[in-house]
Parts: sequence; structure tokens; C-alpha cells
Amino acid sequence: MAAGLIAGAAVAAGAYAGGAALLSGSVAEGTTVHGVDIGGLGADEAGARLAEGLGPVASAAFKVQAGGKARTVDPAAAGLGLDVPATVEGLAGYTLDPAMLWTRLAGGGEAPPVLTVDRAKLDAAVAAVVPKLEKDPAEGSLEFRGTEPVLTAPVPGVDIDPEAAADAIAAGWFGATGPVALPVGETAPLVPAAAFEDAASGQAEPLVAGGITVTADSLSAELSPAVLAANASFKAAGGKVSMVLDNKGLAAALVEANPAMGSTAKDARIVLSGGRPTVVASENGTGTDTADLAAKVLEASSTERRTVSLRRVATEPDLTTGEAEALGVDEVVVEFSTPYPTYDTVRTKNLVAGARKLNGLVVMPGQTFSLQQALGPVTTANGFHESGVVVDGFSSNAVGGGLSQISTQMFNIGFLAGMDDIEHQPHSRWFDRYPAGREATLWEGQIDMKWKNNTDYAVMIQAWVAEGRVHSRLWGTKVWDVKTTTSEHYNLTNPTTVYNTAEDCVPESGGQKGFTVTVTRSRSSAAQTLPAETLRWTYRPWNKVVCGPEPKDG
Repeated sequence: MAAGLIAGAAVAAGAYAGGAALLSGSVAEGTTVHGVDIGGLGADEAGARLAEGLGPVASAAFKVQAGGKARTVDPAAAGLGLDVPATVEGLAGYTLDPAMLWTRLAGGGEAPPVLTVDRAKLDAAVAAVVPKLEKDPAEGSLEFRGTEPVLTAPVPGVDIDPEAAADAIAAGWFGATGPVALPVGETAPLVPAAAFEDAASGQAEPLVAGGITVTADSLSAELSPAVLAANASFKAAGGKVSMVLDNKGLAAALVEANPAMGSTAKDARIVLSGGRPTVVASENGTGTDTADLAAKVLEASSTERRTVSLRRVATEPDLTTGEAEALGVDEVVVEFSTPYPTYDTVRTKNLVAGARKLNGLVVMPGQTFSLQQALGPVTTANGFHESGVVVDGFSSNAVGGGLSQISTQMFNIGFLAGMDDIEHQPHSRWFDRYPAGREATLWEGQIDMKWKNNTDYAVMIQAWVAEGRVHSRLWGTKVWDVKTTTSEHYNLTNPTTVYNTAEDCVPESGGQKGFTVTVTRSRSSAAQTLPAETLRWTYRPWNKVVCGPEPKDG
């Protein structure tokens, strides 16, 4: 009996295995893999069709997305692939699994492809792409625009867990119809939005709710909401937002609102008197103690009275008599003069006006002297007149004609005193009243003349027009031993005839050759010797100028 049962079981098992074998070697009818129909095909044919149909899908670059940004990933470089043989084996290979056998017997359906993942390569690809998708939080801000507090809310950053990102890519990359969404987290800003909202309602709005009255003894002034807002800023740190008021700015606004709130102390002054510099003594006075003005304004802005009380105290000048005397403006460092054409009375007026604006001007240690700034706008309203100038090599007329001689004067007293040459430009052609290569022109808004006081002493400019010459002195304390040399004129060029069709053309007889000249300056002091400087300039010839168009040949 037992032997019979065993024999029967063996027969049944053999039949089952034989049936399984019959169902192997080809894919069940109706089977598709990612839309590719391989039903009824043998293993080799199914593999070929899958390679043809799904190979491009497996090799196509895809996008990953996080926080509104996307990047492209190459599947091969990321270690992602399609295993065609394994896919076919699962659908047509020998199996004793009843469920699989039933599927093959009854007919297949959509089957998933077998995908491969090289985790090391995928992790490396994720490590490369994640920083491009992550986003730092955008910190918030609070500021006044006019008297209106304007809040910009902070925005959380985007944070990506690399492991979770790799899992999401591995699960969703193949055949994705859109970017693969990576799981993201948020990075909180350093200061939350609530802190900015609290600062806006609790600090900014009360500050500009009205003016603040400041008193000092019998004096008073009001700081308007506009002034308060202009001197307020906001600092975000430690999870909080604090309003900061500019004490110096508020103090200046206080004096502007009521000049009597300022100091009555008088600075020492260095003036020209009797033809030489003299120190006018400083004077002590009284002023408003504004050391705690910002703190008191901040406190008063949250009260109904909105009033700040300050004290008047004894004040000293910013520049005392002793400090002015220590500036050392007491000897002539350089004196320089050039002749001018006395027949041109309008040009002479410009020379006189320019000299007056410079006479007595003090240049402090480390300060840069700018001729344009010292003269102010070159306009008739500022005391200048229209006279002769040179424009593009031609004589013409413009307001301020002649001021180039003032520029030459100022350049030379600075250059010969050892000051640093910051900016200057010689004329396009040489006027023999000036030292060749050591002169400077001026054209408002385009060409300035600047030098820097590189000494520890102040210097004063003295300038005047007399006896057919423009005179300049630089008073101070002699620091530099200056030596200059000027080369012979070389690279001579002959004048030619040129034609000028401008309406204000001035005919010229010409005749003077152009040339190049080199000026060298050396400077030494008790403390140091500076490298020699070389100035090289090429002057155009004085061409014959004929007004009108150039005649045509023939």
C-alpha cells in the first residue's frame, strides 16, 4: 500500500515537473514589459525586443527635482541600468512556482523590468547633485522706506537627505515621465518671521508714530518721523530683531533742526594775514550732551509724551589753538610763478578769480587737493568768463579760459614740494610760458589736477596775480628735498596745414614744432628716499589753421 502511494506521488511530481518544463522557454501570451509586447516570444527573441524597445529608455538622462530646482542625471554614470536577461529569465525561465506557472498557462500581463543599481555610483551621483538642489534659507529683513516699515519675511531653506534621495531615484528613475521628486526637509532661518513681525509692530511703528521733542535747558528741537526713520536700522541675531538708532546722525539732525542746540565752541583757524599764515585762536563754548541721544529717543518712542531731556555742557573745539600751531604752516616750502598775456583782459579776469578762490586754502595731512573741487563750477555765476581755450588741438573759446594756467601753478607747487601726483594732464601743444612737460590743463568734468599732501603737516596755498605774472606759494613745513631734471626736446615733428570747419574757428599761422620731453623727479627726506619718477609727454606741433573745408585737388 505504502509503496503504491509513493509511486503515485512520484508519478504526479514527474508530471508537474514535466508541465513546468513545457511552460518554460517562451513568454506567456499577452505579456508586456513597460509597454513592450513580448507575449509568445522565445527567450532570445524576447530579449532582443526588450533591448530594442527599452534600451533607449534605460540610457535616457532624467531629471531630479527638489525645492523648485531640477538637475539632469545620466543613469549610466549613476550606476542605474536595465537587466534584460534577468527580466526574460523571470518571464520564460524554468520555474516550479505555481503562481508563475498559472500565469504562463492563463496568459501574462504587464510585468516589471529587472533594474540594476550600483549603490556606490548612485551615492556619488547624489552627492554631486544634492548641493545644486539644496537651498540656504533666505533671512528676513526689516527696513524703513520713507517712514513706512517694510518687512521681507524669511524663507526656509531646502535640505535633502542623500540616502533618501538615492532611494527615491532608484525607485523612480526608469521611464519617469517627469522629474523624479526627491524628499526634502526645511532648514529654518536664523531669525523666524515672528521676530520680524514683532519688531515691526513693537519697535518700528512706534518710532515713527510722531515726532520726538528734544530739550536742553531752555532750548528745544523736534526730530520728525522722517528723520527718525532715516537714522534707524534693524539688526537680526540670536533669534531676535532689534532696532538700532544712529546716535551721530540724530545729533546732526538735532542741530540742523535748531542750530542753537549745537556747540558754541570755535575751532582754531589758519588764515592769511599780512601776507603769511596766522593762527586765529580757538574758543571754548557750550553744547548739548548727545552721548545718550539714541538710547533716550528709543525709550521715548514707546511713551505717550515722546520727549527727551538733555543737558547743556561745556565743550571744546575740534581743533584747538595748540593743534593748529602743531600743523606747522609757518614757512614757504615752494614758490612758483609764470607770465601771462596781459593784453587778454578777459582771460586775466579768470586768473584773478581762480587765484582768489585758492588763496588761503589749507590742505590737511593725508588730504588730496582737487583743483576742480576748490574752484567750484566753472560758470559765469561762479565768477568766470568766456575766453580762449584749446579744444582738440584748435583754438576756441569757453567759460574759464585761462584756468589751465592756474592748474599749472597748482601742479608745480605740489610737484616741487614733493607731494604725490594723483592726476594731471599737460596741454596738447606747448605754451612757452610754462615749463615743458611740467604743466597741467583743466577741463571741468573731464580733466582735473590733484595732488596728495603726503606729509604730517598741513599746507596752505597762497595765490595772486600781479606785475604780469601768476604767483603761487605753498606754506607749510619742508619735508622733502626735491630735485627735477628736464630733457632736451626730442622726436621733433614739423607743423602742417590743417582745416577747421567749426563755426568758432580761429585761424592760426602756426610754425612751432612738436616734440617729446621727459621730466624726472627725485624725492628724499630725513626718513626715506623715494624711487625717481619720470613724466614723459609729447606735444603736437602748432599747425597752420585755415578756417573752412580742405580744398579738393584739381
